[in-house]
Amino acid sequence: MDAVTQWQKQWFDYTQSLRREGFLDDQFAQLKKLQDESSPDFVVERTNVVNFKQVDAYVHQFKGSSAWIGALRLKNVCINFRNSCEAQNLEGCLRCLQQVKQESSALKSKLEYLFRLEQQIVAAGGSIPIME
Repeated sequence: MDAVTQWQKQWFDYTQSLRREGFLDDQFAQLKKLQDESSPDFVVERTNVVNFKQVDAYVHQFKGSSAWIGALRLKNVCINFRNSCEAQNLEGCLRCLQQVKQESSALKSKLEYLFRLEQQIVAAGGSIPIME
């Protein structure tokens, strides 16, 4: 099997796994069918179109949830993200998306540790201290 055939098989298997896992649906396949030699980057060009208004709506909701649980750093990143959406700044949005991922992951780890500590305190017969 030559290299091109191997890559084609890998591509096929990978796209099938993306569909099974729910990352892609039939719409992506339809877009790929519109791609031809005259427009080889058709799907890439279409996927770069950003609906900033929709992204902003999602970020607004996430910001509210972050504020509701007291996740200050995550809320602040969402504020910056919304500003990038308003300015239709794709680079800023992508940067903020990475920051949201990083802050969410860091917050998750910190809260998991905090909750484990609380469980240990309660299991040992103690009570959770009150935050001031």
